[in-house]
Amino acid sequence: MDVSLIVPTFREVENLPHLAAAIHSSLSACGLSHEIIIVDDNSRDGTEEVCGKLASQFPLRLITRRDERGLSSAVVRGMDEATGKTFVVMDADLSHPAAAIPSLVGALDNGADFVIGSRYVPGGTTEEGWGFYRWLNSKVATLMAWPLASVSDPMAGFFALRRDTFLSASRLDPIGYKIGLELLVKCRCARVAEVPIHFANRLHGSSKLNLSEQLNYLRHLGRLYAFRLGGLFSAAPAVADIDQGRKAA
Repeated sequence: MDVSLIVPTFREVENLPHLAAAIHSSLSACGLSHEIIIVDDNSRDGTEEVCGKLASQFPLRLITRRDERGLSSAVVRGMDEATGKTFVVMDADLSHPAAAIPSLVGALDNGADFVIGSRYVPGGTTEEGWGFYRWLNSKVATLMAWPLASVSDPMAGFFALRRDTFLSASRLDPIGYKIGLELLVKCRCARVAEVPIHFANRLHGSSKLNLSEQLNYLRHLGRLYAFRLGGLFSAAPAVADIDQGRKAA
């Protein structure tokens, strides 16, 4: 399998048919074998039924988590069960362009350790109607993460990395919704590429970003700064240590 697409969901059922078709079209056009892994936090909105139908049309499978919640841990679960050589993570709300997936994969093939689908590099754009508050929130969060990851869009939820890079992660401890930032730090990604994308407004459903998630982001930053200051970059852990860290999280 060339590429595993990991898509965390919670009450995104209306977007899934559009997303699955767009992903399949984009990767089939460039000859990349792929799987689409939907990791759903027990939405109870028809996601299981819709995914059952989509699985007859596309290489799609559903993982339903009934006893756990959270975007970051959902992504880690999807990666743990993925079979591809390359992992691509994207949101289900159609804000990330599936047409850009081959460009992210191509940047990995050209030597990057981690590739971000970026709104903020030259050529990247956001759809009109974002609003000043949303823009300001994104910029402040980016500045707070700058010492950890000196990239233009460390908050992006659209990113790619190789399976081997993921397996090198040290003590993943996901919280909140910024798993990309945690992987950047804990996989010790030295060569980071940013591919410009157009970030669209969601098609259906409502945003999951609220005050609770913003507070989780601050907790997440605290953990990452503690990790960095603790000097845990000195050596890569054994796979058994990684697995124990995940279970403890």
